[in-house]
Amino acid sequence: MTHAISTCIWFDGKAKEAANFYKEVFGSFEMISENPFVVNYALFGRRFMHLNGGPGYPINPSISFYISAETEAEIDILWAKLTSGGKVMMPLNAYPWSKKYGWCADQFGVNWQLMLGHESSCKVMPHMLFCGTNNGRSAEAISFYTGIFKESEIKTISKYEKGEADTEGNIKYSQFELTKVPFGAMDSSGAHQFSFNEGVSFIVMVDTQEEIDYYWNNLIVDGSPARCGWLKDKFGVSWQIVPSILGKYMTNPETAPKATYAFLQMSKFIIADLVKAVE
Repeated sequence: MTHAISTCIWFDGKAKEAANFYKEVFGSFEMISENPFVVNYALFGRRFMHLNGGPGYPINPSISFYISAETEAEIDILWAKLTSGGKVMMPLNAYPWSKKYGWCADQFGVNWQLMLGHESSCKVMPHMLFCGTNNGRSAEAISFYTGIFKESEIKTISKYEKGEADTEGNIKYSQFELTKVPFGAMDSSGAHQFSFNEGVSFIVMVDTQEEIDYYWNNLIVDGSPARCGWLKDKFGVSWQIVPSILGKYMTNPETAPKATYAFLQMSKFIIADLVKAVE
């Protein structure tokens, strides 16, 4: 069975500090598990993992998180907390698409887009920005992802029209669901100095080798493999295809070292090899 897709954020030693910060900022926070390397929690019911992976992949605006605020008081409070020690990308103001909207990076570099009265099926939603060599490819990406994941649906696609602020036909807003979990994507023709990297990735948790093979073989088309179940798709977005049994092994002090050694040798996870190494 494919579990709901979760989001992994890469930190340089500040995974727990960042989780505590989001607990204080948002309130709707449920701790699931933690160790010195990984913190798992749910934010507004959506699952996140913070990884202490080291300095290799600084977080950038290519994947941000939409927050739908219900009142002006809520958006003002969230904005004040998230911008403290952070960076304002677009000031909190009235825009053609919202009477109150702002984009910021918090003190850890994680990007947030806050919108008042935004119609969404969820409170928090990852949002992919297709720019640079990816500009104009968000429609292709949405079709690619919804064609791979079961229980997928395109909810909304809004395109730039002639005379608007970006290339005609580019996507200016979209919402789609993968395994019933909402995502967003848009294009930008701006001269952005960033692209998708491992700073934010998506975790697909599955139970069987057949499922690992399915997602790995489909997502990696024109992409590239990495280590420990990671891959990059053809757009450069990072995915982790992970067997659910790994959680059982990693939370047991007796099996965790063997499991770690085994999966460090792997690119795509092979469940049989993992079980053999541990048991």
